[in-house]
Amino acid sequence: MSLMLGYLEDYAKNRRGSHNYHTILVMGYAVAGKPEFALQLFGRMRYQGIDLDVFAYHVLLNALVEGNYYDGVEAVSNQIKSRGFESEVTHSILIKSFCRKKEFDRAETYLRRVMEGEVKIKGGGYIVGALVDGLCKDEQFDRAGKLVDEFGEFHVYDIWIRELVRARKLDGAMEFLHKTRNVVQYVPDLFRYNTLIIRLLRENRLEEVCDLIIEMRESNIPPDELTMNTVLCFFCKGGMVDIALRLYDSRGQIGLSLSSMAFNYLMNTLCGDGSVVDAYRILKNALEQGYFPGVPTFSVLAHALCKLEKLDMMNELFHVALENNVVLSDRIHEIYIQALCRTGRVEDGYYIHGELNRLNKVTTGCAYNSLINGFIKSNRADIAVRLLIEMQEKGHTPSRQLFRTVIQSVCETENPEKQFQRLLEMQLSLHEIDCGVFNIFIEGAGLAKKPDLANEVYQMMKRSGISPNVTSDILLLRSYLRGEKVSDGLHFFHNILERRAIGRKVFNTLIIGLCKANKPDIALSYFTNIRAKEKTVRPSLECYEELIYVLCNHKRYDKILDVIDDLIDVGRPLSSFIGNNLLLHSLKDRELYDTWVDSRPPTELTQPESSHIWRLREVVGLFSDRFRDDISIDDLEQVVRNCFPLDIYTYNMLLRKLCAKQVDDADKLFDTLCPKGYEPNQWTYETMVHGFYKHGRKDHAKLLLKEMVQRGFRPSEVTSALL
Repeated sequence: MSLMLGYLEDYAKNRRGSHNYHTILVMGYAVAGKPEFALQLFGRMRYQGIDLDVFAYHVLLNALVEGNYYDGVEAVSNQIKSRGFESEVTHSILIKSFCRKKEFDRAETYLRRVMEGEVKIKGGGYIVGALVDGLCKDEQFDRAGKLVDEFGEFHVYDIWIRELVRARKLDGAMEFLHKTRNVVQYVPDLFRYNTLIIRLLRENRLEEVCDLIIEMRESNIPPDELTMNTVLCFFCKGGMVDIALRLYDSRGQIGLSLSSMAFNYLMNTLCGDGSVVDAYRILKNALEQGYFPGVPTFSVLAHALCKLEKLDMMNELFHVALENNVVLSDRIHEIYIQALCRTGRVEDGYYIHGELNRLNKVTTGCAYNSLINGFIKSNRADIAVRLLIEMQEKGHTPSRQLFRTVIQSVCETENPEKQFQRLLEMQLSLHEIDCGVFNIFIEGAGLAKKPDLANEVYQMMKRSGISPNVTSDILLLRSYLRGEKVSDGLHFFHNILERRAIGRKVFNTLIIGLCKANKPDIALSYFTNIRAKEKTVRPSLECYEELIYVLCNHKRYDKILDVIDDLIDVGRPLSSFIGNNLLLHSLKDRELYDTWVDSRPPTELTQPESSHIWRLREVVGLFSDRFRDDISIDDLEQVVRNCFPLDIYTYNMLLRKLCAKQVDDADKLFDTLCPKGYEPNQWTYETMVHGFYKHGRKDHAKLLLKEMVQRGFRPSEVTSALL
């Protein structure tokens, strides 16, 4: 408005004396929202004997009503009447004035006087419409409805429907529309239909929307693009993908041209619903018709195609994007390469990587990881090495796990020494030389069971003037033991002792490595000697677990008890892993319990029941069938729980114990596993199947076997042969 007022001021200064000078200024200020200026100018005009034309009078009158200058309204309306300019426009404006002042009775009286007057009004519908509009805005719908019924004209109907829709009285609007259509054959214009359709869609009244669209076609009012695009968007928003797709497919019949918003809505909905084939078809149609969607639409479809592994379509989409100079986001390229590698198409992933390099786009670190791991699985360590170096040159930092995997892969090639040395030299050229780089290579060689290579790196580190740290010693020691070079490992361990005091980590590495190398006697000897000399060295829980595990496997039950004593003395908890091993060997062999009783001092039998050793001996005795024949489920659970935490493997032991003589109790315990939060595994099912079969309940066994297969487990050969 400030621009218009500036124009009027300029006009007043420079165009004085021109034709219709005063009329233009009066109308200008009236339209610009300055009716007080317009009224002053009108007064000057009348003083000078100049008058307004009929149009200007009504512009001024309407502006005074809009600005609430009701005194001026009465004066100007009298002037209009005295000059014979009075018309349906005058009456409509005056009724609007009465409505603004809440003088609805006066407005209705005025309306009836005009409508019943001797002068026939051509546009009576506009006059009635003004009062209906005012009443509806004052929430007097009942009174307005009576006027609509009494003075029904099409213009009044338009206003009535508009106000019903505005007030969200959709039932009333639909009822009125059907009634008038059948009686007086009233057909709203396209704008009214669109307004009603949009409001119905917002309230998810989709069937009525369909009825309205059909009604529009029958009335020869074809829905415009706004209507159809709005309907399509709301169908998508409401999750009615099938209907939205049918509407899209019939676009040629109804002349629908999709807006960009409707297109994006449809694409997003189809991708979210998993209908990526339809989404891809729609995108191709759009491209063929010359419409090119934005990057977000490409990204949404690309993400969905990769997620559902529709990689051939994704390949086409990638090339379409390249042809149209659309560069997808790094995240999309990443998930595309990951999907290709995941499905064994690592060469295709490498091609995409090459295309990104051509576009000067840096492949993400996660995509590099996928490519490297993919080539390792394909036994292409040479390309994996090349990519590992390249990703570092591009600014990415490979994880330690990735380094280890690549090094391990190199060590498993036909000529590992040469490639291993080349990779090490390249890695040293990229980084400042320190223990960290050498340690990764020692670890990788150890994982590949190449202790000689690991030692070569260790010696190279020393020749480079770098003193190996504790981690270096641990990794090389682990490499020797994992590579089954136990004597070399023990020699190196003594070499470590000459250079540094024995620490917990080195001690744990030695004992765990010897256990995994299946050398229980050597492991126990070093464990006992070091524990006797170095009381401050506190073994880890894993150290105890591995030692007890290997001693159990070799039936060195007399030694197990000493290790358990030591575990309790240092304050370590009895883990589920240790407890489950003891339960397993108690079930398999009564010798564990007999050895326990024979080798323990008599004083242990008199220890209080709350002691760890007493409770553990009780559990071993129960599982060795040394006590009563049967025991309740709850008691059995509680006895075990008093010793160590229960897991699904513990419950498998409990089931195996119960299946021997109490298969019904085993069945009850099995039914409680899921409610307790434990997920049965294959061993759980096999234990129950064998238990039922041994007790002659083959039907139960077959039912459980069927459930086992449905859960995705594959029965063992023994179980399959059994049934």
